Amino acid sequence: IEELTRAGHQALALGTGQEAVRCFRKALLLSRDTVSSSLHRACAFNLGAAYMEIGKPKKALKFFLQSQPSEGESREDLGDLYFNTGAAHEGLRDFPQALERVGKAAGHGGTLQAGSRADGDTQVQMGCCYLGMREPARAARCFLAAAQTYVRARSPEAAAVALSRAGGSMLQSQRFQAPEIAGVLARCRSLCETIPDLALRGKLYGDIGLGYSQLRIFSLAAESFERALGLCGGELGQDRQREAALLQNLGAAHNALGSFGTALGWHRRAAALHGALGNRRAQGQCFGNLAYACSRLGDHEAAAENHLHALQAFRDSGDVQGQWKACEGLGTAWLHLRDPLKAIGHYQEAL
Repeated sequence: IEELTRAGHQALALGTGQEAVRCFRKALLLSRDTVSSSLHRACAFNLGAAYMEIGKPKKALKFFLQSQPSEGESREDLGDLYFNTGAAHEGLRDFPQALERVGKAAGHGGTLQAGSRADGDTQVQMGCCYLGMREPARAARCFLAAAQTYVRARSPEAAAVALSRAGGSMLQSQRFQAPEIAGVLARCRSLCETIPDLALRGKLYGDIGLGYSQLRIFSLAAESFERALGLCGGELGQDRQREAALLQNLGAAHNALGSFGTALGWHRRAAALHGALGNRRAQGQCFGNLAYACSRLGDHEAAAENHLHALQAFRDSGDVQGQWKACEGLGTAWLHLRDPLKAIGHYQEAL
């Protein structure tokens, strides 16, 4: 049992969850032949944790329940069990049960000491449950509390992630003022500079950019998107979908800033990459953004051409609203080009 348990933990550390399940399942079967109920509970807990690792919360919950001590047995050090049982309920989208278990973990002794990394993890899990229950304001407060806990525990990466989630929840709730949300995004942005994990840093900068865009602080949004894009190159450039989205967002931010000449290059790169990836709807959006920038620069022929590309992309992807916008844009472009008959034709198509 000890040998299988060591092998299972090693498999988890290496990210081979299926191998961990195999090892812990064998250990649990062997534990049934022993007289030690505590050993059997420990093996059941390990197997439950392995099932959580491979994304099977229903099976995980079954073994977590087997690992609970019976009446008369010691009920100390239950923090980990409550926490993981809560995670299993969350995975099953049973958020009230998840909150109850996580609340017990937070109030229990053992590993979940106030101000510890584990305490922060508990607050994050509670925040996720509140999001699942569509209570983003309460979720935001949990994520903010988690961020403070992580800072005290000297875990800047975890603190930055918690602040990012707090900002998103605050925007979703609409109960927070813009300066308060901007302050949270600024704190997250400051922590990003200390994060050695470049992939995580890039993801956070992208999320921060989206937050600033919703606050209509487009200068900081553009700066954040550009930093995120810089971390997509080289060895980190495997996620081309994310790179295409960042290019699209960066172009849109420059449109909002009125930097139409700068925006053109980002729009063209975004449209080309979305096209190479087969994202026709997103490509249509990029063509629409490019057409808008061209029209604001007075190049109405280029605007009409790009609206036409956008219309075809939206037709290919079945986006009716996108087709309507493209037809309207074409009508306006042909009006500027002094061809009212073509303009009327596109306006009628839009209708």
